[in-house]
Amino acid sequence: MVRFNKIQGIGVGLRQPHYAIFLSEDRPVIPWLEIVSDNYMFTHGLLREKILKIREYYPMVMHSVGLNVGSTSGINSEYLAKLKQLADDVEPAWLSDHLCWTAVDGVNSHDLLPLPFTQEALDIVVNNIQTIQDHLQRPFLIENVSSYVQFSDADFSEAEFLNEVARRSGCYILLDINNIYVNSKNHDFSTDNYLAAINKEPVKQFHLAGFEEIQNILVDTHGAAVHEPVWELYQKALQRFGAVPALIEWDNNIPGWSTMLEQVKIAQELQQRIVGAVDEAP
Repeated sequence: MVRFNKIQGIGVGLRQPHYAIFLSEDRPVIPWLEIVSDNYMFTHGLLREKILKIREYYPMVMHSVGLNVGSTSGINSEYLAKLKQLADDVEPAWLSDHLCWTAVDGVNSHDLLPLPFTQEALDIVVNNIQTIQDHLQRPFLIENVSSYVQFSDADFSEAEFLNEVARRSGCYILLDINNIYVNSKNHDFSTDNYLAAINKEPVKQFHLAGFEEIQNILVDTHGAAVHEPVWELYQKALQRFGAVPALIEWDNNIPGWSTMLEQVKIAQELQQRIVGAVDEAP
């Protein structure tokens, strides 16, 4: 079977409650899907069989949460090998993970922990991403994360750090629009300045998701619909970066398919209004 890898328009994160819809004869007209790699890397059972069946009909990208890109110990070789095995099966257009660290001394935090934006951290991240790319031999994207603390010492802003990571490693950027908004409120910075500071060329994907306000802090929960100010920021991102493929992320309190489709349609309408029509057919 020919593996189509044309990624454009508005995709969705493939989650278990919606498997049956994508495996039915009346499959949704969605141009592409993103899977969370860690859900399938360590199994060759039914879940993996289902996503490979769905892959026959939809282009896919793979998104990880465990590469630990900011690790001072380098990239875990077993994890990287499992990721490559899955990528060889799925044949994604690209893979991605987060600009963060997740484990130390073999202990996994099960969270995406922020990095200090220092020269030392930059050198570590660039070296780790080069290792990842050399092993996977596929395009790789790095995503900005939400954060709730800031380091006192920094040599770069987050946007400058992302730019340098992409420039030095040769990777691309997955720009999470929700995370930019969340961080702007938590750390009091201008979203307009952030978008203006990001280099256009490396940006290959957007994420759109929902947040919650908890004790005056915005938390990136992926458990709600996209909020209005995030839609407004998405419009500004379209104006700056053009028709970058965007993904609706919803990982907690996952709704029925009709609600997901409503979110897709909003993103499609905004994209069409601002940058023109994009072929949405899979």
